[in-house]
Amino acid sequence: MGGQAVIEGVMMRSPHSYAVAVRQPSGYLAVTQAYLERPSEKHGWLKYPVLRGLGVLGQAMVLGIRALRYSAEQALEDPASANSQTEEPKKSSELSGWVLAANVAFSLAFFVFLYKVVPLYLATGISHRYLQTDNNFTLNILDGVIRIVLFLGFLFLISQWKEIQRVFEYHGAEHKVVWAFEQRGPIDVATARACTRFHPRCGTSFLLVVMGIAMVLYLFLPFHSFWLRLLGRIVLLPVIAGVSYEFIRFAAKSQGRLWKWASQPGLWLQRVTTREPDDRQLETAIKALETAMRLEQNRGGELIVA
Repeated sequence: MGGQAVIEGVMMRSPHSYAVAVRQPSGYLAVTQAYLERPSEKHGWLKYPVLRGLGVLGQAMVLGIRALRYSAEQALEDPASANSQTEEPKKSSELSGWVLAANVAFSLAFFVFLYKVVPLYLATGISHRYLQTDNNFTLNILDGVIRIVLFLGFLFLISQWKEIQRVFEYHGAEHKVVWAFEQRGPIDVATARACTRFHPRCGTSFLLVVMGIAMVLYLFLPFHSFWLRLLGRIVLLPVIAGVSYEFIRFAAKSQGRLWKWASQPGLWLQRVTTREPDDRQLETAIKALETAMRLEQNRGGELIVA
């Protein structure tokens, strides 16, 4: 969608720029911004179907990590370094690159374990126990259903934490501000407050589409052993991501029944992943959007949320 909630802040992205606005403990609104190049502009081979999805998703991941690092640094800011909401702090703490790299590595390992190893292990155990399910089609359906249940259960579990609820509030603020921008009205707190916090282009829709397409592609894996099936699932990750991007892109362009079908599960799921924000959170999202749009305008690009 072009926006992302981070720790006490929001990242907004346009085609050639991005901005992150973070509310520090002191109340000061810190902002970082930069120009961007589309992956296909830097590497011609990333303009082709499926591959372009990998480029876009790779860039989104890099920007997300940058945004999380910046927001974490601002969260470590010494309250004594800023005396008011309008005075910029003299210095913010820097988060070690090694700490961030370790966190990313752990997250990837956790993802593979929870959403690849565990579902396949459980589905394999069920297929061995009940012989009528011991075939490639049924095993892959079981694997996919277990993966979705784990995903939904994990989301529901973390949504009970107060820290995550704050992130979900910023997620809601991001959606409301994007709606206000896309309706071409005034972008202020009152207008954003009146908008819905559910947006069809949210990344949660993409995640559910990924899981659905994975269930289909795994049917074509010719393996029968647990370890080869697991290896095939890991190797296919880039293909699944690229195909899912193309599906979402086509569905969004069609704006018909396919788009409504593809986006509806994500809209339902946003009842968990978004919460109603307060005015300060809306102000943070507005600041991020206005900064990104100002950069885009200075470069002469389209004023759209990428």
